[in-house]
Amino acid sequence: MSTEGARPGVEGRFRHRGAELVYDDAGSGPAAVYAHGGFVSQGVEERMGLFDWAPVLSAGRRLVRYDARAHGRSTGEPVAGDYTYASFADDLLALLDHLGLAEPAAAIGASMGCGTVLHAAVRAPARFSRLGLLIPPTAWETRAAYARAGREAADAIERDGAGPWIAARKGRPRPAVVAGVPEFPPTPPGPVLPSVLRGLARSDLPEPAALGALRCPALILAWVDDPGHPLATAHALADCLPGAVLHVSRTRADVRTWGERLADFLTR
Repeated sequence: MSTEGARPGVEGRFRHRGAELVYDDAGSGPAAVYAHGGFVSQGVEERMGLFDWAPVLSAGRRLVRYDARAHGRSTGEPVAGDYTYASFADDLLALLDHLGLAEPAAAIGASMGCGTVLHAAVRAPARFSRLGLLIPPTAWETRAAYARAGREAADAIERDGAGPWIAARKGRPRPAVVAGVPEFPPTPPGPVLPSVLRGLARSDLPEPAALGALRCPALILAWVDDPGHPLATAHALADCLPGAVLHVSRTRADVRTWGERLADFLTR
């Protein structure tokens, strides 16, 4: 069923590959679809207050934000292969099918969502008009350590439960740009959490040569001093993607400008 012209603020649901995926559809005009980062959800990001979407809506854009498989309100099964970037990209493309959009959409993704968007764009470049890539995650040479830690965490959760892993996450150092942002428990249910970790451990960004073939404009927004989202990835993406623009934030105040930067990028 198409939701073209949906009223602002509507919640939608559809089924794909055995899961129910839930999204929020607001505003009107050309569509932009947003994919969040790992372990959070749209509701959690709202409570974190990390990103301000009001400028995008004010700029005359229809904004569709969805909860990834097994995150937030969306369901999922304990199958590691369902939680790779490529699998999440399949869900994103299915959402575009469900929305029935007549024109290519802009796609915005943060961290895990950045991987989702890039895999979807490489697979179906004609479906996307612009790419907003927020806090790109570890990739290529820097991915191995992240993958190893994810596999070890999955084993530990199955052995000891999720509590020690969640406590360790709360105790880790945080980048200064997000030091005051509240933290929340992971949204994937406990029985699914090890599969999410193993799926992400199997994931990486598309190869640079594949990214170099993309022709839609890209805006990369990154911040400093975050090993999970290293500036090396952001710079490498800026080198790979033709015509990409990179902006690096060093303060929380500058991160608060990202909504305005995205709105300007989408309407330029």
